[in-house]
Amino acid sequence: MTEFGRMLMLMGGIIFALGLLMTLAERVPGVGRLPGDILIQRGNFTFYFPIMTSLLLSVVLSLFFWVISRLR
Repeated sequence: MTEFGRMLMLMGGIIFALGLLMTLAERVPGVGRLPGDILIQRGNFTFYFPIMTSLLLSVVLSLFFWVISRLR
């Protein structure tokens, strides 16, 4: 039961850190508006698809989890 409790605390910490990063990311210029992100504006309709932001986030998370798996 102790392992399960530690795992829940770790997952809660990770979720907290991601929420904090998402909150602070608005203040960093360029995050969410990288070259390659698709933005279509027509009249009162706006479509935004962050392709490059998603790819960058995927690479960063992959490296993070790879390092974590190496440390275990």
